[in-house]
Amino acid sequence: MFFKTSRYQSVGNHQIMDREGRTILYKKIRFIPPPKAAAVHTVREGERLDHIAHSFYRDPERFWAICDANYALWPDDLVARPGRRILIPHP
Repeated sequence: MFFKTSRYQSVGNHQIMDREGRTILYKKIRFIPPPKAAAVHTVREGERLDHIAHSFYRDPERFWAICDANYALWPDDLVARPGRRILIPHP
């Protein structure tokens, strides 16, 4: 259901039965651990978070780890303002 580097891949599944007796599967709540920064990056004009993730992790799909470290729900929020300093967590 999720790609292998998804932040939800290791989150457990849960199920509930609805009124008609159908089983509904869903993911449990994913708690974000406190961030431990390995680096700080200053956002430049026109940067994208997937490019930043690639430069630090060699994997653009790890942009979500940077979002988690900065408590951002939307990746674009982190790069919208040039000059902003964002935390880059350990790989």
